[in-house]
This record gives sequence, structure tokens and C-alpha cells, in this order.
Amino acid sequence: MYTTSDTHTDAAVLGRVVALADPKPDWKALDIATGSGHTAFAVSRGAGLVIGTDLTREMIDEATRLRQSQGIENVEFCVADAHHLPFQDCSFDLLTCRRAAHHFSRIEAALHEMRRLLKPGGRLVIDDRSVPEDTFIDECMNTLDRYHDNSHIREYRPAGWKRMLEAAGFKVDAVEPYEKHRPLTSLTAGVTGKDLDLIYATLDRLTPAQRDAFRLTDVDGKPYINHWFVMIGARA
Repeated sequence: MYTTSDTHTDAAVLGRVVALADPKPDWKALDIATGSGHTAFAVSRGAGLVIGTDLTREMIDEATRLRQSQGIENVEFCVADAHHLPFQDCSFDLLTCRRAAHHFSRIEAALHEMRRLLKPGGRLVIDDRSVPEDTFIDECMNTLDRYHDNSHIREYRPAGWKRMLEAAGFKVDAVEPYEKHRPLTSLTAGVTGKDLDLIYATLDRLTPAQRDAFRLTDVDGKPYINHWFVMIGARA
């Protein structure tokens, strides 16, 4: 799924990650929760060496297969937990983390690990699911995503991201919220039983104004709903 997912292979978003990261040929980079390795591969075109980590062996094996099929030589992969990364302090010039932080069970610990691993002045770029500065949408979107995927922990508002990063010792220099209007199947695909019923029940309870806030509309006869994201750049 991650290998071919439109969300994870989005060329425009990957391009913006690389632009914010601005990797250099003498840099060593770390891509945390790399999944199938798409962000690591994108960064590797500018960096000297990229290491991608993921919690699951299956993802690392898939990323390794993709690396081999594409003939990429400056990317390595290993299994590691984002909350306890097996590298020495100040080991990296660049850290990236894309579409994964909303699964981290202890986000503050993960951010402090990122800060520990970056060299002074090193670059951090995070791209993740987000929610707007609106309490109802925040609570409702997080509820929907927990029904969609039980491993979901939390999507954070852009202002919340800035506060957490500053508390971890980063200097934030870019906060870029953006939106994608996606098919409702982005929430329902692969969901069965009670969780699927709960998604539809939650949507059925929305008032007209709330439906408008979610841009819950038909596009070419198919229901679509809004998803929110944020791209963040910071320095150690």
C-alpha cells in the first residue's frame, strides 16, 4: 500500500520536502519512519548518505527492494523505533519525517530524539497529517482517523507543532499548512465492521455547516472530504 499510495508518492509534496531540506552532497541524513523509503530516495538525490529507519521489518524489506530495483547506492535502511534511535548524538546534518508522526505514541520523546541526533545548525523537515485551528474539526478528524486506523494517535494543529518543536529545542523557520480534497474512500478503504459503521455515523451527524467545513461534497458522483497537512522546517 505505501509503495504505490498516491499520498506517499506525491511528487509535488516530496519536492517541497527536498526544497525545505536543501540537502548537500557532504551531508548525512536520517529519514525517520521511512515506510517504503520514498522520502529517503528523494533526499538521496542531494545528500551524500541517507539512512532510513522504520519500526517494522516488513517496511524495511520493501524499501530495500525498491532501492535495489532503482539502483540507488547512497541509501541504507534499518529497523528502529522513532522514540529510541540507535545513533550517537549529533550524528546527522538533516532529519526528515514524513506522514508518520501522527502514529508516534510519545511525540515529545520522538522530537527530543530528533534534536539529540542533529548537529548544531542541522536541518529538520517534518511533513504530516494535521488539523486546522478549529476545535470541532480537530476532534472530529482525529476521531475519524482512529476509526480508519487503530494505530493513529493524533494529528496536531500547526501552532501545536511549533510549540512542541520549540520546547524540544528547535528554531522553527517554516510552517506551511496545506489541504487535499480526497475521496471518502481515503477514510473507509480497508475498514470493516464497527469501525466502518462509526465513520459513517460520525459523518451522518454533521450539520450542514460542519459538512461545509469538511468540504464533504460529491465530485463526479463520488463523495470527497478534506484532509489537512502541515510541512515544517526547523534548525537545531
